[in-house]
Amino acid sequence: MPNIYYLPDELTIDADARDTILQTSLYADIPHMHVCGGFARCSTCRVLIADGVEACSPPTVHEQILAKKLDLPDHIRLACQTRINGDIRLRRLVLDSEDAELAEQQISYGAIGQEKPVAIMFADIRGFTKASEAMLPYDVIYLLNRYFQRMNKVIISHGGVINNYMGDGFMALFGLEDIANPVELSVRAGLAMLEQMEALNHGLTVLSNHPLKIGIGIHYGWVVLGNIGNADASSSCMTAIGDAVNFASRIESTTKRVGASLLVSEEVYENIKSKAIAKPHNNIELAGKTGAYCLYEITEMRGNLNLPQTAATQLAAKRKLNAQRAQMGIFESIFSIVMQAIEKLFNAIARLFRRHPSDS
Repeated sequence: MPNIYYLPDELTIDADARDTILQTSLYADIPHMHVCGGFARCSTCRVLIADGVEACSPPTVHEQILAKKLDLPDHIRLACQTRINGDIRLRRLVLDSEDAELAEQQISYGAIGQEKPVAIMFADIRGFTKASEAMLPYDVIYLLNRYFQRMNKVIISHGGVINNYMGDGFMALFGLEDIANPVELSVRAGLAMLEQMEALNHGLTVLSNHPLKIGIGIHYGWVVLGNIGNADASSSCMTAIGDAVNFASRIESTTKRVGASLLVSEEVYENIKSKAIAKPHNNIELAGKTGAYCLYEITEMRGNLNLPQTAATQLAAKRKLNAQRAQMGIFESIFSIVMQAIEKLFNAIARLFRRHPSDS
């Protein structure tokens, strides 16, 4: 008979191959969360399979639907849907009511976390704090709104999204959705932002005697994407976390030191070097990082982007497809509920027969 080693409980329980992991837990009085009653309508019973993934049954249709929505990796399984034919080690991931509430929020958000390579851009207005001291507060707000409005249009038109505003700066991500050439799009967006900044300065002379300048840093690397915040969608936001984000921020803060407007990492440069006119800055030390790095100042990109409408067109098409899939998901969920109810009834009958074979 296979057994399950539970963490953080540190218990080993014999499991009947006919029972799901959740049923095994409940028979052993392990407080295994299952808010929806084991119908694959929530993810509160999910477990991390530390050892023995190969001993787990293939995901059911119902588990596949939820796993796709939450973008769960293969080693995260729904206990209510998974049976085993060999020994496994697992960790329960939802341990109390607060965890359960968070898991329910994640169902409404979609993916609970996703690791993905993206182009990360940081942009900041140089010396803005000092310049704003000579301006009226309302003028500062007006100027920032004009600046962010223009930059946001550039970012969106190049397939990116502004992920976070930080005073007079922001972080933008390219490649959240599967668009072509996210690295090249990010660099071309940076150059377009510099052009827009020049145009914007002509209209802002009445507010500031000093032309505004921006520094832009871009890096390409792996990040973890996820929603952070309260259950209320209006107070939550998608964010990117990882060393690549910090690295992009350090590159942006270096632009002023080396006298460049747009700096990119070697990872970015390797993706665009056939089209970029660049000046290398060697042996650059970055705050909070060990070692020296080579950064590239981009002044121009040769040719035109092969997909001039790519960003907007592909994103619109993808969002339309996602909306259609969401509608299909409603019907799949209804079907899932019915099938789960039938399966649970048959399981209950089977358990009765196993416990009272003489009655049959």
